[in-house]
Amino acid sequence: MEFFKEDKLSAFDAKAEAQRIAFAPVMFQACRVLRDAGVLELVQQSGATGLTLNEIAAQIKMPRYGLKVLLGAGLGSGVFCLNAERYSLTKLGYFMFRDPMTRVNMDFVQDICYRGLFDLDQSIAQGKPAGLPTLGDWKTIYEGISSLAPRARESWLAFDHYYSDAAFPAALKLVFADKPKRLLDVGGNTGNWSVACAKFDAAVKITIADLPQQLELARETIRKNNLAERVDLFAINLLDESLPLPADHDAIWMSQFLDCFSEPEIVSILKRAAAAMSADSTLYILDLFWDRQPNAAAASCLQQTSLYFTCIANGNSQMYHSSDLIRCLAESGLKVVAEHDQVGLYHTLLKCRKA
Repeated sequence: MEFFKEDKLSAFDAKAEAQRIAFAPVMFQACRVLRDAGVLELVQQSGATGLTLNEIAAQIKMPRYGLKVLLGAGLGSGVFCLNAERYSLTKLGYFMFRDPMTRVNMDFVQDICYRGLFDLDQSIAQGKPAGLPTLGDWKTIYEGISSLAPRARESWLAFDHYYSDAAFPAALKLVFADKPKRLLDVGGNTGNWSVACAKFDAAVKITIADLPQQLELARETIRKNNLAERVDLFAINLLDESLPLPADHDAIWMSQFLDCFSEPEIVSILKRAAAAMSADSTLYILDLFWDRQPNAAAASCLQQTSLYFTCIANGNSQMYHSSDLIRCLAESGLKVVAEHDQVGLYHTLLKCRKA
């Protein structure tokens, strides 16, 4: 990881970047409103010719004053160019409303993180998700995902699925190269991975282990895909160290799951996974590690996402460096026997066995 080893900015550029960070929340909201109000798309459709303020105002239902200040903020944010009083869209502006990843990330920050992050300092001081009450009255967000307000729930699920689902096709080939007959999906969330497995291999039988609230989401997914006979549901609170994981599975799967826990909690979960494994069982961990990313932007996104866990999700987990998780595996009596990076571009798949 070479991205963060050097300070490459000049003093002038560093000061300019500091101002962008100082006003970043303002820029974020301005770009979000420009996107949602249709201004970015409208200006993009005008091509290189661009549009004047009056031409934009004639087509966007917004007070002229509000539109004018938003366009000014857009110039300062870099989403517009202004020539001869005509606004045209920059490449940055194009990606702001056309790029699926940018949309998913912005919606997640807006609907899940934005208000709660005001209490980041309290979250760090207390070791608790002080921003979570902006969404609901739960100890962790995982207890309340099924109860989130519709827009927030949609944004949370879109964020979660965008990254995991893109890695599934490559991961399926790697996991089923060993032809597992029984697979345990720990932290199965909405059941998307279990459905993908069942469709990939008609012989495999699957158990999803998760919180009762999460299993209701998975149950609906399984029902819609007519897979109830091949997918079982196992309710468990994995923070309760007295509760064992079900045994007799050829493979155990954990996707974007362990980053939802602190390191001691990860070790506890992995020890129970090891206890449920035979000498021939395999544990597969699919996750996003900031040190395994293909570029600095991707690494930075993960580092910022850690603060979602700090302030909103649970107060004690993060997007980990791969060495942290490998150390937890060793402490749990497990070892990595194969590693695959850039699975679906951003993920790493760790294949593990009992040590």
